[in-house]
Amino acid sequence: MTTDDSPSESRLLTAHPVGDRPGTAAHGVAARPVASVLRRFASVESARDYGIVFAFAGLFLYLTFASPVFLSGANFRNVLFQSTAIGLIAAAGTLLLISGGFDLSVGSTFALSGVVAAKAVADFGTPTALLLGVLAGLAIGIINGLLTTVGRINPLVTTLASSIVIGGVALVLTNGKLIGVTNPAFATLGTARFLGVQYQTYIWLGFALVCGLVLTFTSFGRYVFAAGGNAEAARLSGIRVNVVRTATYGLSGLAAGIAGVLAASQVSTGQADVGAALPLAAVAAIVVGGTSIWGGEGAVWRTVLGVLLIAMIGNGFTLLQVDPTYQQILQGLIILAAVGLDAGVRRKT
Repeated sequence: MTTDDSPSESRLLTAHPVGDRPGTAAHGVAARPVASVLRRFASVESARDYGIVFAFAGLFLYLTFASPVFLSGANFRNVLFQSTAIGLIAAAGTLLLISGGFDLSVGSTFALSGVVAAKAVADFGTPTALLLGVLAGLAIGIINGLLTTVGRINPLVTTLASSIVIGGVALVLTNGKLIGVTNPAFATLGTARFLGVQYQTYIWLGFALVCGLVLTFTSFGRYVFAAGGNAEAARLSGIRVNVVRTATYGLSGLAAGIAGVLAASQVSTGQADVGAALPLAAVAAIVVGGTSIWGGEGAVWRTVLGVLLIAMIGNGFTLLQVDPTYQQILQGLIILAAVGLDAGVRRKT
């Protein structure tokens, strides 16, 4: 990081107390760090990294005054509940994007995991069926990771192709029909509540918390940043970049598997034709949260705010009875602004 202080200014700072009256050389030098902090706060980097905080706070305040229903506990629970699938996938997707990966197959993985769980419950019971659905998502993620790292296939091509394959497998398993589950225990995970809050909400917030802690406080988290920031430098420093990226793909598949199983449990049905909008919705939340589309930069807590911001936009449009067409336009503009800020940061560096 560069500094505005020249050697001569440093000597002036040493020669004169900081408490000198305004107008002295010491006062001017002492004021420089403050000005530097203000410039950094107003920089493109800060806008990308912390713009989500101001956007979230601004929208929250607006909806608080615009709708008397917005601040109700029931509405908050509804917003969190409806964000479950995107929240789970976006939390894991943050680590994946930071590491330099990309996953377009999470929608198909979401559907297949629910189908696997719904079909397996009659033969293996509810707990095992749910676990099999989650493991199916994990396996898909690991396969995607191996294809992109060991196979050296472009991530967009890999995950787009695997999405088509996975969707076809789901259709074969269901024969194009809904797989209904009559076992009432199967619906517990998707519909039950604790202290008035759905289990699903606890699961996605807990999963996001774990992802955030791993990214921030573990060696693996540092490796994720290194792999996305400069893969060659990471390799030279001894980091197994392919292993790290494959692990993040596995985490992405795991999250999609959990989300798919929860959705199937909620409606007691496995469906092959659900989840098509999830990949882009999750990427939107991640990018709006300030994670760089090019890798190496990001944070899970900001992704959570991105998920909630997008959810609040939809909720606000519903509460204020605004034409949902404008919601789509607004979301698109927000995504463009986030990507534009990221591009501005890249140009400066």
